[in-house]
Amino acid sequence: KAKPDYARCVDISTKNALKEMFFPTLLAILSPVVIGLLFGRESLGALLLGQTLSAIALAPFFINVGGAWDNAKKFIETGHFGGKGTETHAAAVVGDTVGDPLKDVAGPSLHIFTKLINMTALLFAPVIVMYSLLI
Repeated sequence: KAKPDYARCVDISTKNALKEMFFPTLLAILSPVVIGLLFGRESLGALLLGQTLSAIALAPFFINVGGAWDNAKKFIETGHFGGKGTETHAAAVVGDTVGDPLKDVAGPSLHIFTKLINMTALLFAPVIVMYSLLI
């Protein structure tokens, strides 16, 4: 038997994760700069306000829904609604499969995205004020 190469597995996963994060990061960094330079301060403020309010609404929703689906599966597995092996349990497993990424990834990542887009806007604010085109 061959021993598993954990380091190689982690290396492959890390490289793929970084590759997949390139365009979302680019979007978060470039969108406030481009909106601010092309459309001015007011449009940039509207972008930041809309993004922040959306994240405030969606992040807790994602986290709570993911937790609820996880707990629903556990509740069914204790014997309620027919227990394991039923269609209800199969549906709960699907819900848990969808809910775990919502709870553990999508909800918390909205906080990070909000911080990144707002910090980028703050850093580029002097440039945006001086050079915006105001189309």
